[in-house]
Amino acid sequence: MNRIVECFARLKRTGKKGFIVYIGAGDPSLAATRGLALAFDQAGVDVLELGVPFSDPLADGLVNQLAAQRGLGSGTTPSKILATVAAIRKSSEIPIILYIYFNLIHRVGLERFIEDAAKAGVDGLLVLDLPPEESDGYEALMRKAGLCHIYLVAPTTPEDRIEFIVKRGSGFIYYISREGVTGMQQQVASNLAPQVAKIRAHTKLPIAIGFGISTPEQAKAVAAAADAVVVGSAVVNQIAEHGNSKDLVARVSVFVKSLAGAVKSI
Repeated sequence: MNRIVECFARLKRTGKKGFIVYIGAGDPSLAATRGLALAFDQAGVDVLELGVPFSDPLADGLVNQLAAQRGLGSGTTPSKILATVAAIRKSSEIPIILYIYFNLIHRVGLERFIEDAAKAGVDGLLVLDLPPEESDGYEALMRKAGLCHIYLVAPTTPEDRIEFIVKRGSGFIYYISREGVTGMQQQVASNLAPQVAKIRAHTKLPIAIGFGISTPEQAKAVAAAADAVVVGSAVVNQIAEHGNSKDLVARVSVFVKSLAGAVKSI
C-alpha cells in the first residue's frame, strides 16, 4: 500500500490528526535534507513534503522563494533529490511528497520522472501548476506507479469545481487556508470549519490544511477542523536561521516537535 494512504488509515484507526511538514530540498544542502527528514520522522511528522527548487516559484512567498534559491545555489537538481529520497529510504519509511512545478517534470519526461520517483521511494506528487483538466495522462501514470496525486483546493474555489477536483485527487486533499502565496501569518482563517465541511461533502479523502500556520497554538486550532495540518514557511524560516549551525537538525527538530505535539494533542 502507498505510504501516504497507509499513514492516513493508521491515523484514522487511532483517532489522531496528521502532521505534514514542508521543507525546501537542498536547503542548505541535500545532506541536511536527509538529516532533517530522519529527525522529523522521530519528532512526530507523519508526511514530509520536499520542495523541488525552481527558478520561478509562483505559488511561494518570500521565505520559500529564498529556500528555493538556496537549494539551487547548493546544486540541487530533481535527480539529486531522488537520490536523497533513496538514501532516506535506507533508514525511514516516512511518506514523502515532492512539491514541484510541472516544467521540471516536463524537462525530464512525464513517464520517466514518475517511474524514477516511484523507484526512489517517493509516495506522491503535488504539482503546483498542473490543473486536473490537463492531468489525464499524468493521473494514469501516477496510478500505474502507485503514487498519490495531490490536488489543491482554495478558499475561492467554487463548489462545483471543488467536486470536480476532489474526485480526481488521491492520498489527501490539500486545502489552502487563505488566498495568496505561502508564508507565515499572525492568525489562521476564521472560516475553516465550514470550508472543510464543503469539501467533505464531496469526498472521503482526508483533508489537510496549510498555508500560513506558524505556531503550535495555530497548528492546534487548525487541527480541530482538519484531518492533518501542514506547516511549511515557519519550519523553512527555522532552517534559514540555523542553516550555518552544526546543530541545525537538532535546533529545527525542537521546533517541529513542539508543532507535532500541538497537533497530536487534539
